[in-house]
Amino acid sequence: MSSTELESPSQLEDFVSWLAKDPRVRINPNVRIADLRSQDARRGIVAQTDIPEGEELFAIPRGIVLSTNNSKLKTLLAQDLEGLDPWFSLILVMIYEYLLAEKSMWAPYLRVLPTDFDTLMFWSESELCELQGSAVVDKIGRQYAEEAILEKIAPIVHRNPSLFPPVHGLPSYEGDAGTQALLRLAHIMGSLIMAYAFDLEKTEEDENKEGEDGYITDEEEEQLSKGMVPLADLLNADPDRNNARLFQEEEFLIMKTTKLIKAGEQIFDDNGEIPRADLLRRYGYISDSYAPYDVVELSLKTICQAAGLENANIEIHPQLQFLEELELLDDGYIIPRPTPETSLEDALSDELILLLRTLALTPEQFQKQVSKHKPPKLSFGLPEATILQKAVLMTCERYSTNIPQDREILAKLDQLKSSGPLETFSRRQKMAIQVRIGEKEILESLHAQLDSLVAANSESTLKRDAHGDIDDSRRTKVRRT
Repeated sequence: MSSTELESPSQLEDFVSWLAKDPRVRINPNVRIADLRSQDARRGIVAQTDIPEGEELFAIPRGIVLSTNNSKLKTLLAQDLEGLDPWFSLILVMIYEYLLAEKSMWAPYLRVLPTDFDTLMFWSESELCELQGSAVVDKIGRQYAEEAILEKIAPIVHRNPSLFPPVHGLPSYEGDAGTQALLRLAHIMGSLIMAYAFDLEKTEEDENKEGEDGYITDEEEEQLSKGMVPLADLLNADPDRNNARLFQEEEFLIMKTTKLIKAGEQIFDDNGEIPRADLLRRYGYISDSYAPYDVVELSLKTICQAAGLENANIEIHPQLQFLEELELLDDGYIIPRPTPETSLEDALSDELILLLRTLALTPEQFQKQVSKHKPPKLSFGLPEATILQKAVLMTCERYSTNIPQDREILAKLDQLKSSGPLETFSRRQKMAIQVRIGEKEILESLHAQLDSLVAANSESTLKRDAHGDIDDSRRTKVRRT
């Protein structure tokens, strides 16, 4: 997930011994933990013999999952934890267990978890500049996360200094140094949760407890608690080669094979079909296996500017206000990586087509739709294509390099890597380049499709009648079902 630094062999042995001490833990003797740094990974789990489909790889009892329910902090700060959502309650619990050091039940487990990360939350400004042009930078949310930490977690820590002793010889978590130390701790725990935690399904016992008073809100029902499952987080993920899955039972979390695994093959979980930009943001690594799921995001602001609006201010633009009232307006619009079978129609979402269609309407046509309080029909022709084409070009201009330049830099970095591991900046630069190449390839493909559509339509085929309406019978368009 993060850098290639590993825990010491003794720490790994302590972790395995800790698991083995619990008689409830079951580990298949035909698997082993392997050092996979030569494959650009940290650790992984490998099959030692052929393992058939449906076989149990390991079973972890719910009682040793690092979760809010299992930590002693739940009894010490019950009211405080109940006031936090599952994400922040687990962050607080993990900070508490980490600060307990050897006194924590999970000490051997916590020692094998990474404390340095390549997730975007930990990138410097100069490193983030390598992602210039990508919408993923706006999704990092570091400022929001830190504001939430200071609002929700810091007050609890300050009120309970005996439970949260300061680190690095600091007198407290007050002041600039203390605040930064607490923020770093919270970021580490949050990153571990983002990369490794599982949503824990409720057991029958949990559901019975919740039903005792006869009330449970929809929000509470939707918010599953989160937990760190020892050993499960050693599995690497791959969308094409995933061959195992975690099954949740009443007393155990069980990892089972989903297909035959040959001797020597690595055991893979799956992160889902996510683009490499989100893979980097959430997990801190890049894999070409996820390239087919790359996307590019066109911002509402860019599309509005391409249509001749100076900004995307909903309050001053009736078209945006209209779509907002109909709950059909987004801040950004995702374009997936096309396959050879993908048509322009398939690449564009209904919401994007409606936005383009609305922005392309004449004032008279727009007023007609407003009077009906209905969005325009889904159709895509030359006016919409022209706006989108400009938006694509404007998005391309935000990147500081083009694809040939990116590939040239990548080649140099690969040459450097052949001599040894890359330094942090170079490693992160390489991942950023892979992200932006993927996005530019989508933009390039989309632009080519729009060029073809515009070339196939001439101005003469888009004649307007005396009332300024588009003569749909003479208009070449893509219509969605």
